[in-house]
Order: sequence, then structure tokens, then C-alpha cells
Amino acid sequence: MKQRVFFKKKKKKPTMSCLKFSILVLCLHVSCSGALDYRKDPVLTIRQEDSMLPMISPTAAPKPFLPLLAPSPLAPFTNITVPKISGQCMLNFTASESLMSTTAIDCWSVFAPLLANVICCPQLEATITILIGQSSKYTNVLALNGTAAKYCLSDIKQILVSQGANDTLAQICSVRSTDLTDASCPIIDVTEFEETVDTSKLVAACEKIDPVKECCAQTCQNAILEAATRIASKTSDLLSTDGGHAVLPDHISRVNDCKNIVLRWLASKLNPSHAKEVLRGLSNCKINKVCPLVFPNMKHVALGCGDEISNQTACCTAMDSYVSHLQKQSFITNLQALDCAASLGMKLRKSNITKDVYSLCHISLKDFSLQVGSQASGCLLPSLPSDAIFESSGVSFLCDLNDNIPAPWPTSSQGAASTCSKGVKIPALPAAASAERGNYNDVVMLSLLVAFAMALLMFM
Repeated sequence: MKQRVFFKKKKKKPTMSCLKFSILVLCLHVSCSGALDYRKDPVLTIRQEDSMLPMISPTAAPKPFLPLLAPSPLAPFTNITVPKISGQCMLNFTASESLMSTTAIDCWSVFAPLLANVICCPQLEATITILIGQSSKYTNVLALNGTAAKYCLSDIKQILVSQGANDTLAQICSVRSTDLTDASCPIIDVTEFEETVDTSKLVAACEKIDPVKECCAQTCQNAILEAATRIASKTSDLLSTDGGHAVLPDHISRVNDCKNIVLRWLASKLNPSHAKEVLRGLSNCKINKVCPLVFPNMKHVALGCGDEISNQTACCTAMDSYVSHLQKQSFITNLQALDCAASLGMKLRKSNITKDVYSLCHISLKDFSLQVGSQASGCLLPSLPSDAIFESSGVSFLCDLNDNIPAPWPTSSQGAASTCSKGVKIPALPAAASAERGNYNDVVMLSLLVAFAMALLMFM
């Protein structure tokens, strides 16, 4: 179910303080329009415990869209402006207008840090790869020199910021101008690349990938690794004196650099939208293997849940307090949440907490992601690639608010659960437990408005 929040545009450009005030007034107005049950305890206490993980097909239709604050009152900060570009970059931004627009929305100014790991940065990386790959059809090279890379990265930033993207995007996504160069890869010439690599095999493996099966079968990933290893070994061939391959200390780093060259070549053989699907699918395989959260010191949890949990209230209070810190970091995918739950569980076990505190304290996978208010409405993003959507009513991204999946407690011999294991029952795409309108009530929407209004104030 898709909900929208509408704002009336003002002809007069509001000041910063007026903007802040108007957002708060909106939230207060909504909060007074219905009877809500506020709780004094700031720690999340309302959780629904399910008896088992839902069996949902990985191909289930995604729903629903969760609308963020509409952009209308933000118009002074999001109107498209003319970017000041250098004129020294040979990349064809005009031909990639749609791609750039999608990237700007995915990296929307206020929300970029919160969506960086899953939506914003993967899209930015794909955009850069496609821009260089497409330009290679005319330049015959798959990398930029150092000077051009600096100009191009600056131009990319200027264009995206002019369309509403965060102006610290390079820092948020750790993108440097050297990422647009050849780095240490010895082959960047298209002709030499195609003479060295089995390009027909590479295209066959990566032209069309299944974003679910690829993460486990790694058909395209293996083909990319093989091609990158082959071109990275060119230097080894030149340095070898006995006809064999010299094993260089930096060989692994060189192979990784050459993977970028391979991806750019692939992007040159596909149209931009198709290339984006492939690149985002490959990046999500990597994203969903690692928990992006930073776990702070858990001494107070060890104290509260020690002695075989003699005091359940003290234990759950300590757990809720600890989890509340995790909820302030970022939105994560459902598969990342699964890994985060396993990682935290193993750390707790090492702190001599052997009982399943997840079940005891009703910790669900949603509790590891950024929350949207004081209700049990944490948002898990889909593990498959998704984009933010700009509409007349606002900016939206795919989010599941209906399935409360209990966090699995690891056994003593279990590490992080493998997403390719048959025992993992979490869907690749979160789907609503029910399509009934009642699943989305005013309380959830109010929580969303208040939370992101406060986020706006923090960033202004």
C-alpha cells in the first residue's frame, strides 16, 4: 500500500528558520488529529514476537513504498540549478541524464548518510563505472588519467548536487579521483583488453544476471575475477625471467584494481540502464554479506544479563539500551540484519551470555535498522537492488513495516548465517504480511514524519 503526504508550495522562498518551523508545525498538527498512546520510556518496548520465520518466495512482489517527507517545502534547496562544471572532462553526461538523475535522488541531500550503504553509494559507484565505460567507446581507454579524473569527479559532484544530492557525497561514499584511473591495472586499452580476455565468455556470464541466484552461484563474479586475473598477470608475464608467473606481493591488490577495468568494459557493451541492473546486482551480493553496523562496548549488557540472567528486567533493559544505539546508525537490508543479529549474538556469547536474550527480550531483525519513531516500526530495506523514487508527493523508498521476524540466536558452533543456506528462510525481498489497508495506520505515519522532521533539523 502506498501512502502520500502532500505539502502546499509557497510562492515566497521561506527562510531556514521558517522551514524548520513549518515542518514541526506539520508534525504537531498531525499528532493532535488522533488519539495516540505515548510512552514515557524512550526505549523501544512494543515488539511483536512471531513463532517462526515466514516462508516467502525470493520473487515475491515488493511492497509497499514508504513515503518520506515531501520535497515541496524543501524546494529552495532542491530546485535544479545549473552546475558549474570544468569543461575539462570528456565524459558524456548528457547521454547519461537519466542515470545521473536517479543517482541524485538515491543520494538525496538529507537522507544520503542514512541510505549510503544500501542505495546511495552502490548507485554512485555504478554511475561512475558506466560513465567511463560508455566513454571508452570513443576514447578506446577504460580509465582516466590523474588530471582528468579530478576534473570529472568534481563535475559529477557538481551535477548531482545541482539536482539535490548531498554535497559531501564523495566523503560519504569514500570516492576519490584515483578510483576513476587505472590504479595499478596494467591494461586499460580496449583493443588490448579484448585481445587478452575471453570477452565472449565474459559477456555470456554477465550480460544477464539473476540478482538472487548470482550471489550464491557467482557465475558473473567468477568470470570477472578470471578476466581481472588475466589482465593483472600481464605485468607478471613481463617481469618473469623463467617463463613462469612471478608471484608479486601486490598481486591481489592489482587484481582488485583490474576488476574495475573489467566492469567498465562490461558497461560499454550494455546500454546504461541494463549496465546499472548488472552492476547493482553484483554490488548487492557484496553488501548483503557484511553487517555494516559498528558494535559499541557491551559491558553493561554482560552485567545485566550475567549470572544466568537472574534479573530478566535488568537484562532486557540493558539489551534495549544497547540496541537503541544500533538503531541510530543507518538503514540496512533484511539480509544485513540477519548477519548483524548473528554477529552480535556471537559477541554476546563470548561475553558469557549463553541464554537466548533475543527471544527473552523480543529482539527482531527490524531492531537492527534505523527506526522511524517510538513505535515498533523499524525499516528493513530489500536485499535486492532498489532506488529511491521522486514523485510529486515526495521521495520514497521500498520498506517493509509488516513482517516482524525474530532475530535468530546463534548456537555455540554457529557463526553468521549463510544467505545461501537452505535453512535461511528470510525473503530476498520483504513482502507485506497482509495487503489490508489497516496495516498502515496514522501512528506509523506520524512516527515517520516526526522522525524525519527531526533528522532534517539535525542536518540544517
